[in-house]
Amino acid sequence: MNVISTPHVNWAGFNPETPRSLSQGLAQQNEQQRMLKAAIERHYARNQHEYRDAADNVAKQVRASLENFRQTRDPNAVMQDWLAYVQDSYARSILFLDILRQRGDIFLEHEAANAPPVLIYDYDVVVDGADLPRPSNYVLLKIKAPESVETLEWKRPYVIIDPRAGHGPGIGGFKKDSQVGVALADGHPVYFVAFKPMPVPGQTLADVTQAEAAFLRKIHALHPDSPKPIVVGNCQGGWATAILAATNPDLAGPIVLNGAPMSYWSGRMGQDPMRYTGGVVGGVLPALIMSDLGGGIFDGAHLVMNFESLNPGRTWFRKYYDVYSAAQEDPQRFLEFEKWWGGFFLMNEAEIRWIVENLFVGNRLGKNEARIETGRGIDLKAIRAPVIVFASFGDNITPPQQALNWIPDTYVDEREIEVLGQRIIYMVHDEVGHLGIFVSSSVAKKEHSQMASTLKTIEALPPGLYEMLIEDAEGEGDERIFKVDFHKRTMADIALIDDERGEEPAFAAVSRMSESLAETYETTLRPAVQALASGSVGEISRKMHPMRVQRAMFASNNPAMAQVSGLATQVRESHSPLSSQNPFLLMEKAWAGSVESSLNLWRDIRAMASETMFISLYANPLALWYGLPNAKSRTLKRPEDLRTLETVQSALEHMSLGGTQEAIVRMLVLLANTRGDVRSDRLARSSEVLTENPIFAEIDPISRTRMIHEQTIIAQFEPDRALAAIPQLLPMAEEREKATELVEYVLGAVDEMEPHTLALLNKMREALGLPQREAEKKKSGTKK
Repeated sequence: MNVISTPHVNWAGFNPETPRSLSQGLAQQNEQQRMLKAAIERHYARNQHEYRDAADNVAKQVRASLENFRQTRDPNAVMQDWLAYVQDSYARSILFLDILRQRGDIFLEHEAANAPPVLIYDYDVVVDGADLPRPSNYVLLKIKAPESVETLEWKRPYVIIDPRAGHGPGIGGFKKDSQVGVALADGHPVYFVAFKPMPVPGQTLADVTQAEAAFLRKIHALHPDSPKPIVVGNCQGGWATAILAATNPDLAGPIVLNGAPMSYWSGRMGQDPMRYTGGVVGGVLPALIMSDLGGGIFDGAHLVMNFESLNPGRTWFRKYYDVYSAAQEDPQRFLEFEKWWGGFFLMNEAEIRWIVENLFVGNRLGKNEARIETGRGIDLKAIRAPVIVFASFGDNITPPQQALNWIPDTYVDEREIEVLGQRIIYMVHDEVGHLGIFVSSSVAKKEHSQMASTLKTIEALPPGLYEMLIEDAEGEGDERIFKVDFHKRTMADIALIDDERGEEPAFAAVSRMSESLAETYETTLRPAVQALASGSVGEISRKMHPMRVQRAMFASNNPAMAQVSGLATQVRESHSPLSSQNPFLLMEKAWAGSVESSLNLWRDIRAMASETMFISLYANPLALWYGLPNAKSRTLKRPEDLRTLETVQSALEHMSLGGTQEAIVRMLVLLANTRGDVRSDRLARSSEVLTENPIFAEIDPISRTRMIHEQTIIAQFEPDRALAAIPQLLPMAEEREKATELVEYVLGAVDEMEPHTLALLNKMREALGLPQREAEKKKSGTKK
């Protein structure tokens, strides 16, 4: 990846209440020019290779076609190729129209059935949000496992929350190899949080959060002997999961945030232009106008159309051309995906306004300043459960910076994560796209399977910040085994994924501008717009939305499509596919490649224009001064203040208190700090000792978590004193032998230990009056 660095300016130094010096203004102006230059250069560098490859592919296909013509030479043969191509094109056109007809029929049937989830699994409705004290359109489903799969009621339940971002629910269980399938295959009960197309009148996101909390309480009641459920949030379901865990820390077990945009201002210049949309279109104003024109309802089809415009070459042309070019093949994969993609769901004005003001434009959740409702702040530090963040460099909707930057914005450093007893684990894929995170079979088999395996033992990890790395090991197919390591990370490691975030202060100007435009609209034009747009007008506008019309117009109820089904049946019975070497077919493929590249070129020119316009408008000195009130975040503690926290002081006071349990946990934490990573096999053995060994068998999960937390703080702030106090926790020789034996079982063979780990282990053994351990040395093939 070509990264062009830009000098960083300390924007926090500009105070709106005091005059700024000329030198400060010039520094801002110079920074703006550097950002513009860097953005343009990055756009050029990033796209140069892509278009060269696209041009080479088109040229290769044209050369193959011309070579075919040259070799044929016979005019009659060329005419036969042409007639065969025309016949094949006609056949494919009929079959393609029939596939669009089927898509249209599925669309209308799906809407008539009130757009149920597109899950491939059967399910039972457990709780209907409409029946709750604060009603909503959300529903809790329990997935029925296939007959060949056994689930165990005592295992930790899985709860999957799909995104409500224009589409309907079900993408997390869209295939057998999916998040639902992975959890079922491992024997876990699986629940799915779905929603109906139309929100309950007056519904807010606070009502949705309350409904999801009620769902978790119901699951607790149904599985009283199970640990707290794992909650998996996909895309916008991810930030909903984070809000749920922050406002109800007693309900959720580990949470997984898949492609979840938590810090909307973040991204790389020249690469992630979607975040500039709010500044270009006017902040929250378009959402308010569209909601008013919709009779108080915001149409999710607007969001879907926006997603399609991010990759027009694919969504507007290539996916249809691929169906057309292979029209004789089974279209089920296309139709199943389009059933979900074309299921458009709605929001109340209050819901979309909260999302835009607190996330898209205001970035309040990422700055840890959002309120779910008046008087109820959302403090991400309140999350007690382990957090796994899954992001990808190939995701153009939620780039890794948006998925991860809430961490340095919320915590002063990684030590604060430890002090609070939290475990945050992130994983960044190299190339999978946004939807691939949820629906890709390869991701389900690898990343999601490993996450499911890890979640069994994750609570045995000492608190801290980790990166999860998965490497191929051995085996094939379903028997493939992967190596999983957890590497301790710092905030500096997350910063390396970004490019110094120098452009983010400009977004504060957008946030303030959005507030001003919304206030102006509400006090001037809004009453007139609302009076003109009744409920029936809104319903008509939704039916006439281009995303719906393009599907409904090809359905069987259109008289123009009356003959298509019969013609398609005849074609399937009589037509044979054309030779792949037909020169006219090769020319068609070259043409298709050029069309896709042209659409992508338009996309990239638009992205560069959008970014340069944004930087020009909002990164100049006047705009930065205007946005300063919204640029301020709540003050984080200083690193040196962490020691003064009551939690830290209480833990340090307990340094010499406890027994065998505390000693074993402290030894494991101290030894873990000598390594930069935690291997999955060691984590599994650690979990085994802390949950199944008789010494820990009677301790409940909450007390065990509290003990790991306390010993982590002691080891972090006073490692030398912590080591010296271990003999006081193990006064008896028998206890010392047993504790050391269990610790060494977790570490594994002496030869596998790193030098620092072995050295500390021997220090512990010396303090406990036990003989030293020595690694076996190999010399000339003989063990010594």
